[in-house]
Amino acid sequence: MLPVIALVGRPNVGKSTLFNQLTRSRDALVADQPGLTRDRQYGIGRLGDRPYLVVDTGGISGDRDGIDALMEKQVLAAIDEADHLLFLVDARDGLTAGDELIAERLRRTGKPVALVVNKTDGLDPLAVASEFHALGLGDPRPIAAAQGRGVRSLIEGVLATLPPIQATVEEARDERGIQIAVVGRPNVGKSTLINRLLGEERVVAYDRPGTTRDSIFIPFETEGRRYTLIDTAGVRRRARIHEAIEKFSVIKTLQAIEQANVVLLVLDAQQGISEQDATLAGHVLDSGRALVVVINKWDGLAPEEREHVKAEMQRRLPFLGFAEWHFVSALHGSGVGHLMEAVDAAYRAAMIDLPTPELTRVLEEAVAEHQPPLVRGRRIKLRYAHQGGKNPPIIVIHGNQVDQLPATYQRYLVNRFREAFRLRGTPLRIELRAGKNPYEGRRNKLTKRQVGKRRRLMKHVKRR
Repeated sequence: MLPVIALVGRPNVGKSTLFNQLTRSRDALVADQPGLTRDRQYGIGRLGDRPYLVVDTGGISGDRDGIDALMEKQVLAAIDEADHLLFLVDARDGLTAGDELIAERLRRTGKPVALVVNKTDGLDPLAVASEFHALGLGDPRPIAAAQGRGVRSLIEGVLATLPPIQATVEEARDERGIQIAVVGRPNVGKSTLINRLLGEERVVAYDRPGTTRDSIFIPFETEGRRYTLIDTAGVRRRARIHEAIEKFSVIKTLQAIEQANVVLLVLDAQQGISEQDATLAGHVLDSGRALVVVINKWDGLAPEEREHVKAEMQRRLPFLGFAEWHFVSALHGSGVGHLMEAVDAAYRAAMIDLPTPELTRVLEEAVAEHQPPLVRGRRIKLRYAHQGGKNPPIIVIHGNQVDQLPATYQRYLVNRFREAFRLRGTPLRIELRAGKNPYEGRRNKLTKRQVGKRRRLMKHVKRR
C-alpha cells in the first residue's frame, strides 16, 4: 500500500494548491474563495522513485449545520485513513481560534502531524512561523505552496518518518483499474449513486444542486477487480453558470470524461430528459468513451409516466442506441446491482481486439448484401478492413472513391460490425482510406520503355 498523506486545515489556507504541487497536477480546483473543496480528493505524488498518496480535504470551519457538517465528516474520514497529516495554517492570518480547535482534534488522533505555515511569500518565514509554536505540534515548517518554495524539503521530512515501499508511480496508477466517470446535470443523484455502489457515504450527498464542484477520484475493489469512480460536478446550461468556480467545474467534468474508460451518464426520470442531457451525452459520444446510461429516481413513477420518459429518451437521445440503459433508484438501491456488470461489458467492448481477416470478412459480406452506390457511373469499391485503435474501437476501411461514401452507408457498416462482434456499450468509429492506384503512372513509363526499345532496334537495323 502507498503511504497516505492527508492535508487538513481551515478553509482557504492553500490545501488544494499544495495538493497540486505534490501531485504535479491541476487535479484540485484552486481559487481565492473559502470552502471550494468539499470531498476527499486523491492524487499520486512522487519524491524521486518513491510514490505516495495525497488526500485533499475540505476546510474545517466549525459550523455544525448543513453541508459544513457533512464536509467535516469527510475530513475526519480522511484523517482516519491517513498515515501522516499535514496541518496547514495561513501565515498572513496568523494564529486563529479555528487553528487551535483543529490542533486539539489532531492531537487526539494520535497520528503524526506536520505543522505547515503556508503563504510565507514576501514575509520573513521564521518570524511569521514563530507564533504557531503555541499549538504544541513541533517546529512549524514555512512554505509558499503557490511558488513551490519549501515543499520538497517538507515532503522529504514526512516520507522519512514513513516505512519505505517497493512500488513505482506507474504501478500506483495501474491500481486505479477501470476508471468510471459519473456525469450528469446537478442534483440527479450522482453522489448518491456512488455511495450506493461503494456501500458507504464516501462523497457528500446533499439535497441542493451543485454540491460537488470538483472531480473526485475514488479507488475501490470488488470481486477482485480494481476500479476508480470519478464523481463530477453537475453540468448545467451555460446561461446559468454565473460563478467562475462553476465554469472550472464544467471543465473538470469534461476532462474526467476524456480520462475515463467508461462513463455513467445519470439522468433524472422525475425531471425528464432535457436539452442539457442531450448536450452532455453528445460530449460523451464525441469523446468516444464507453457508456452506460443510468435513469435514476425511477421508483414512484406511474406506468404512464415511465412510458413518457422512455419515449422522450428515444426522441432526444437516439444516437445513444449503442449503450445499455438501466432504470434505478440510487437512494433505495433498486436496479443498481447490475451496473458494474454493464460497466465491465462496455469496457470489454471498448478494448476488444478485432482480427483483420474477420473484419474483412464482415466487410465483404456487408458489401455483398448491399452494394455501395455509384459515383459518376463508377461503383465505390471497399477492399479490406483492419483495426486502427481502441477505446473507442476504430475500424479502418481501404478502398477507392471512399471520400464519396454516403453517411447512411457508413452507419450501415457500423451496425454490421457492431452486430458481428457484439460491441455493446461503446461507440464505434470508421475511418476511410483511399488506396493508391498501383497502375497510376504506369502507362507513361511503359511508353518510355517502348520508345527506348524502338530506338535501339532502329539503330541496329541501320548498322546492318
